[in-house]
Amino acid sequence: METSTRQTSVPSSKGPLAAADPLDAVGPAFSRLRRASALNAETPVSRKDMTRTLVLNIVEEGPEEDGQEITVGVVAERLAVDPSVASRMVTDCISAGYLVRAASQQDGRRTILQMTEEGMAMLAAFRRHQRAAFEFITRTWPEAERLQFARLLIKYVDSVAQARHAPAGD
Repeated sequence: METSTRQTSVPSSKGPLAAADPLDAVGPAFSRLRRASALNAETPVSRKDMTRTLVLNIVEEGPEEDGQEITVGVVAERLAVDPSVASRMVTDCISAGYLVRAASQQDGRRTILQMTEEGMAMLAAFRRHQRAAFEFITRTWPEAERLQFARLLIKYVDSVAQARHAPAGD
């Protein structure tokens, strides 16, 4: 039997997260955060359910501009994936009972996506999991830091959404 000398990755004062300028460490930190997003703080979340919640969140968030309806094309755009990938993701959510297709009220030739009660329940359960994971990860932080980080993260995400719609050069 061969033994490995590879050590488990743990936070240290070395590597990309230890950059002299914390702003240089933001990108690598986001990459690590994405890879750790399935932390099992409450109950395990399958990869399939992680993918489903991406789609369900988009449907729940709704239109970003007047007159927009949530279609497979909108899902593809917001997830930055090929329309065929988004179509498979949406079809999976429909097969699971989380979404239904409906006729657009603006253009009867277009199909829009609507969430079912099962989809709303699944999304609520996933959000409870996310909160439990956040509370577990930050369990040793002072309460003021936990709240400050939560507020700043929400502010950051809102700014990302605004930047997506800003004209180039702003």
